[in-house]
Amino acid sequence: MSDATPTPSPGPGSHPGPVRIGIDVGGTFTDAVAVSATTYALLGQVKVPTSHDHADGVAHGIMTALERLLGDIGVRAQDVGFLAHGTTQATNALLEGDVATIGIVGVGSGYDAFATRRLRSLGKLRLDSGHPLPVRYAALREPDREGAALASVDRVVAEGAEVVVAVEPFSVDDPRGELAVLEAARVRGVPVTATHEITQLYGLGKRARTAALNAGVMPRMLQTADLVERSIHEAGVTAPLMVMRCDGGVMSLPEMRHRPLLTVLSGPAAGVAGALMGEKVGEGVFLETGGTSTDISVIRRGRVQIRHARLGGRETYLSALDVRTVGIGGGSLVRVGGGEGPGRASLTDVGPRSAHIAGLPYACFADPAELEGARLVRISPMASDPGDHAVLESGGRRFALTVTCAANAAGLVPEGDYARADARAARAALAPLAEALGVEVEEAARAVLHKATERVAAVVDEMVGDYGLDRQVCALVGGGGGAATVTPYLGRRTGLDARIAAHSEVISPLGVALALVRESVERIIPGATHADVLAVRAEAEQAVLRQGADPAGIEVDVTVDPQRNLVAAVATGATELRTKDRAAADDDAGAGARAAAAASLGARPAELSEYAANGQYRVFGLVRRPGGPLGRFARERTHVRVVDAEGVVRLHSADALVDTLVAAEAEGRLKDLVAERTAYGDGGALPPAVWLLLGPKFADLSGVLDPGHLVALASAEIARRAPDETVVAVMEKRR
Repeated sequence: MSDATPTPSPGPGSHPGPVRIGIDVGGTFTDAVAVSATTYALLGQVKVPTSHDHADGVAHGIMTALERLLGDIGVRAQDVGFLAHGTTQATNALLEGDVATIGIVGVGSGYDAFATRRLRSLGKLRLDSGHPLPVRYAALREPDREGAALASVDRVVAEGAEVVVAVEPFSVDDPRGELAVLEAARVRGVPVTATHEITQLYGLGKRARTAALNAGVMPRMLQTADLVERSIHEAGVTAPLMVMRCDGGVMSLPEMRHRPLLTVLSGPAAGVAGALMGEKVGEGVFLETGGTSTDISVIRRGRVQIRHARLGGRETYLSALDVRTVGIGGGSLVRVGGGEGPGRASLTDVGPRSAHIAGLPYACFADPAELEGARLVRISPMASDPGDHAVLESGGRRFALTVTCAANAAGLVPEGDYARADARAARAALAPLAEALGVEVEEAARAVLHKATERVAAVVDEMVGDYGLDRQVCALVGGGGGAATVTPYLGRRTGLDARIAAHSEVISPLGVALALVRESVERIIPGATHADVLAVRAEAEQAVLRQGADPAGIEVDVTVDPQRNLVAAVATGATELRTKDRAAADDDAGAGARAAAAASLGARPAELSEYAANGQYRVFGLVRRPGGPLGRFARERTHVRVVDAEGVVRLHSADALVDTLVAAEAEGRLKDLVAERTAYGDGGALPPAVWLLLGPKFADLSGVLDPGHLVALASAEIARRAPDETVVAVMEKRR
């Protein structure tokens, strides 16, 4: 078990040192957990109803959960060293159409005025609820003229706008017009955002759409932020409040006030953050299963996978977790076709309707005596649904026949799991279905699970292919209250290693409690110079520094795509408290590093060679020839695994070279190595993919395709190290 894996609480009053609090605000319940900041032990957890209808909104539920949690574990408010919460509030606002009326002020004259005037069409954008985005529009032709910006703001406010968006076609290059609108709105005391603050990418329509959606959720999110911040201060908590982002990190409250749209889709991101930080997942697929659906996301080489999200059916510049949802959960209803009578029915489908929608209890959680003599009947959960949903009828009551019932009947739900049911009740629940299908109970249970996981397996295979995951090391990790109903059987079906995350029912608040500060910066820079690339890197680093990240622990991944003229940097950093904790945890780490590397290679530990180590990472390798009939004619390849101090395989490569350098000489030597290993073809020079191990930092430069930029970024990383420090370089030949 990783040192970062939460373990059961040692009991109230015996926890060591300060605590980290994670709170996840769901549509129905608000969950909160307390984790020791020094041992990562789970000290306590509480669940309270989400307070949508309270005068203080969801803020009331957050404070109720916090106060109850601290009381349960006997911790003073002053002992809270880190406090973060995730919320579905922005997501729900977009889903339900509960957004503020948006006043777009289009800046510019001539063609620019024509381009911004077309943004009135944003009022036709349909949210998932079917409601249109409420938009008002005013033109600002001369932003420099005194009083013009104020007049434009006044015009949209008079038409009912509750929040203002400043839009100018080329504000990413020159934002003066948008800045004039920002100042005017602040003078009037109206919430405001500008497109250049949301993204620095070109594309007026997509940039304005993203900014408008950000504005739509802003007033409600600002109100909640103010209430939560005031409440935690009144409660005596001095730790700064952090908020979960949709890309798996957290951000400061001031940053959330600026870009509340970043909290959209943060629910699934919290779960995958919990898997990443608590489950030692270097390469794998995370499945968060609730009662109705399963959210599926990918961790590749120790990183969550991100893409631009689609909202309201259109793509935005919101960088969010790539999560794909399948309508299968622990409460999904079994569907049966065919005739009546023993052996005459057939299993046609499972879901997407759930027991929750049908308003029925799960059959497997009933007293076995209640199911005696139960008979299988078919219903329509909703008036518009087909009448093929199977339920049990017994003693005047009805019970839902669900995936959870099948998993328990098949013996796949472990003892103590949130979804565990009495085996007798589970078997009794499946017996009428088995009779209708003409099979034994175990076979009926497996048939339900096989049908239920069809679509899940298809999406998993798709994502493994999309991201080029190595199936040798790819793990399936299940989270959520229904994890045991899908993940174990899916592992058997796909042949992938499968496990249920520790404390899977609270994986989301655990992810919030353990998350790192994160920021991403994207720029379109034609012909980017080394200085341009380094400037984008520095901007991302400074952003997480401003939000409380410890400078010593910041990692920045840079991607340079010459074809799209895109320079992107993603910075992650721990708060100072967490960085120190991780260092303390590292003292006893590393004993199983060789075993972890060997397991990922399917080899015996003794077969591996250790190529490098720096106290934080160990690099192992195994020389092999490719398999198959032509393998004996192929060259040998060195399969490399980099394992961190917590036993996580951070990097796996099927063909890499490893070099150990000294920082004082590394810059020049690295330049030579890159030149030696750069391939040349019709597309020009293609340098190797490079990763650097610098003390506790893992610098991923594999997204840089220009040799000059690569060396410049590597030099910037190395320059921060002591002259005599060891630098380990891993280089993989690109194909």
